[in-house]
Formats: sequence, C-alpha cells, structure tokens
Amino acid sequence: MENWIKSTYNRIQKNTETFLGYPLAKDFKYDQFAPFLNLCINNVGDPENNSTLAIDTKEIELKVVRFFSKVLQATPEDVWGYVTNGGTEGNLYGLYVAREAFSNATVYYSESTHYSVKKNLHLLQLPNVVIRSQENGEMDYEDLESVLILHRDKPAIFFLNIGTTMTEAVDQIDEIKKIIKKYAIKNYYIHCDAAFLGSFAPFVDEKPKFDFSNDIDSISISGHKFIGSPIPCGLVLVKRKHRNRIANSVSYVDTMDTTITGSRNGLTPLFLWSFIEQFGIEGLQKRAKEAQKLARYTEHELNKIGQNAWRNKDALTVVFDSPSKEIIKQFQLATDGNISHLICVPGITKENIDNFIVALQQEQTVKKLVIEDDETSTKKNLFIHS
Repeated sequence: MENWIKSTYNRIQKNTETFLGYPLAKDFKYDQFAPFLNLCINNVGDPENNSTLAIDTKEIELKVVRFFSKVLQATPEDVWGYVTNGGTEGNLYGLYVAREAFSNATVYYSESTHYSVKKNLHLLQLPNVVIRSQENGEMDYEDLESVLILHRDKPAIFFLNIGTTMTEAVDQIDEIKKIIKKYAIKNYYIHCDAAFLGSFAPFVDEKPKFDFSNDIDSISISGHKFIGSPIPCGLVLVKRKHRNRIANSVSYVDTMDTTITGSRNGLTPLFLWSFIEQFGIEGLQKRAKEAQKLARYTEHELNKIGQNAWRNKDALTVVFDSPSKEIIKQFQLATDGNISHLICVPGITKENIDNFIVALQQEQTVKKLVIEDDETSTKKNLFIHS
C-alpha cells in the first residue's frame, strides 16, 4: 500500500474510534462488496425505469424504497422514492416538488433547522419565514401561528424537523394541523426532515408522528447515520402525484428524468439493502432500544458528575454544557454556543462513554486544583500585605 493511502486510512480509522458528537453509525462491515469497486455502477434516471445503460442496481434500490415505504405507512402505488446522496438532497427534492405544486408558496421552518435548508431555499428561490424555536429545539407553534395569520391567503410549505441537529427535537404534526384547520389553509405541503430519526424512530415503542399515515407529502432520511455506510447516502419518499408533476422523458438514456442528479450512486443501495436483509424490522427494533439504553446511561452519568445533561424524549442525542476546547477536539463533539452534544449511535459503546466521563472528571479535577491554588495565593498575598 502506498504511503499516502496508508497514512490517510490510519488517520481516519483512529479518528473513527474517538468521535462521539455526530450521528454516524460505525458498526457496519461491507467487505463483501469490495469487488464492486472495480466496476462502473450508475443508477441513471428513475429507479422504476430501465435505461439503455444497463450497469445499475435499480432492482436493489427499489427493494430499499419499498421497505421504507411500508415502514412509513405507504404503498408503492401512492408513494415513489429513490436513494439519494444524503439528507440534504432529500430535503432539496421535497422542497423542489413542493414549489412545483404551489408556485407562490411560502416556506415555514424553525431556527433549529439544519444549515443546508437555507441553502436549498436559496437555490430554489423560495420565499421563506424562519420561526422561533422552543428551548428544547422544537418549533414555537405560537410564533408560527402569529406569522401564518399574515400570509394565510398564500399556499404554505411546512418544513418540519423530525429530530433537530443539536437536540433531536421533533416538530409536532398534530400542532401544525391544528393551525392549518384553524385558519382554513387549503393549499399546503408538509415535508419532514427525518435525516437521523427516519431509520430508527419507526421502531421505538412510542414513535413520533411523521409518516404518510399523518398526511405528509414527502420525507427525507439519511442512510449513513443510524444504519451506517462508508459513503453518505439517504432516501427520499414523496407522494407519487408530486413525482409525476416533474417527470420528463430523456431519449439520450431512454429513461425518465425524475431525480435531482442524473447519474446516481449505484453502490449505496447495495449497502442499505444488505443491512435491511441482515437486521429486518426486529433487528432494527433491538438496535434502537440498545441505543436508547446507552443514551439513558450517558445522561445519568454526565449529570452524576455535574455536567447538566439532558435529552428530548427517547432521544439518542445527549445535550450538556460545553466542556473545554481540548475535550471537544479530542472527542469530536458537535457544539453550538454554550452547549455540546454526543449521539449514542450504534458502534458507540459503554466503554467509549466511560472514557469520555473520565476525561471530563480529570479536567474538572485540574480546574479545581487551579482554583484552589489561586485562592491560596490570594490569601498569602493578603497576609503579607497586612
């Protein structure tokens, strides 16, 4: 192995062992797909349509789409989807078809929404209003209502977070629907950004409302977060009527153009379907419960050492007062202002959490000794001068 390849691999492998702050499962193994790295794989165009370029994994891609359609309370007749490059592309697609459905709509999203959404809105040139967030990261419905009153004559696109970036807060569809009904808004579109929660929340005991049985229009899910993948990937599902509105036939590749990108990754559907076949629904339920158990343990242990930790209901994200820059860097913690978080994704172990707790305690001990030393020095100086 060439030196630069080896050194790059070793750096990433080392850093993979210590990161705690990002939703990236790290317990996967896809060695069996190594031979595919020597093939050109291209899922160009619509996953439901063959192309004259027959080096694809569309058949496998459709299996992934149908699995999540079923999990999210939809049928292939009503809902269409494809494997994306990640949550950002899924959100872009949802907003894109929403704009085509309602050309003069305004988008409403909370200040806790992922940073990429602002970029997507700019690309699509969509009018939008940022709504305040509650303390836990959930949308402030009173603020939404006060803003919506001023725009009730226009179609509305509600961009909802099913797990915010920093606190894993869930925007409540029932609250949104109350406002829609109260002001008799007839033309609206609901998109759910379930990048992290979409692949595990359906399998918890008290799952939040965010699937197609709740009359949503589209949903974006990441594949590399709770499931795990060496390549970022995801899934977008939309009501078929929205997909049909933007579909075009492309003679060059003899298929329908319905996706954001033309050429698409054909490797990631293999990873996702391999995972689904291995775990199934029961395995995903077990995986979710184990992750929740570790999150409860983490929250308890952090509070035990005075770290002021908390999490939203059943969340895998544990939020706490930001430690030193050294600790943040060592454990690659996501930080916003005076709070940081760690996420108990599969692949993170109790030992990883315990190592983090020990590092925090050591830092607290050093700070205490410094404070005591400063206080002692101050007393000595006062004694000398007196």
